[in-house]
Amino acid sequence: MVDADSEYTAAASGAGLHTLEAEDFELAEVTNDEMVAVYKSRMAKKGASGRGIYDELILSAPGGCCPLCGQRNVSTLDHHLPKKLFPALAVAPLNLVPACADCNKLKLDAAPSSREQETLHPYFDTISDDPWLAATVVETKPAAVQFFVDPPAHWDASLTERVKRHCVLFQLPKLYAAQAAPEISGIAYHLTNLYSAAPAQGAVKVRAFLVDQAESRRHARVNSWQGAMYQALADSTWYCDGGFTI
Repeated sequence: MVDADSEYTAAASGAGLHTLEAEDFELAEVTNDEMVAVYKSRMAKKGASGRGIYDELILSAPGGCCPLCGQRNVSTLDHHLPKKLFPALAVAPLNLVPACADCNKLKLDAAPSSREQETLHPYFDTISDDPWLAATVVETKPAAVQFFVDPPAHWDASLTERVKRHCVLFQLPKLYAAQAAPEISGIAYHLTNLYSAAPAQGAVKVRAFLVDQAESRRHARVNSWQGAMYQALADSTWYCDGGFTI
């Protein structure tokens, strides 16, 4: 088990989890199903001897927010490499990631077969300071936004593909667009008042408000969907010049 943990850590540190062979993480003493049962009955189950570790991992997520989607509340632990395929990692803390129920279901029991297929690992992939989430305005009534990955120049192609894979697997553009819709609706009244108060400078005042909101949200979290949304709205001449009206 110690060797399995060390091998996992070394691979995860270099986005090399795809190189691990499932058969190397089987245990001679117990079956795969027995190790799954160990996790469920001795760690995840309330009152179990390992429940303290389970709870500690759950509470490790900053603000109780799922690190996989950055939006919903943590309610479970996700096995980054599936426990049924890698039983030696079934109770390994570094393979257990706090997650929301939706992300846990979307991930399923699949293992990556290439570097580009590896989703982001919250413990090993430190890209939270790099701005990579962006959005564009859809000129409809009401207005909407679409989210996409806009990688910084210093990223290599492999990391870019991994982030795109992560977004697709966890359906982040769809999730963020759904969250953005009521936010856009909620600011329409305020923007209308700003625009009407100074007809000659209406668009300028609207844009200034949106830029301020974008900077504030990105200061709190570089890749928040709110920051990307407000920046996209501020960059849209159509939106600032009345596109917010319904």
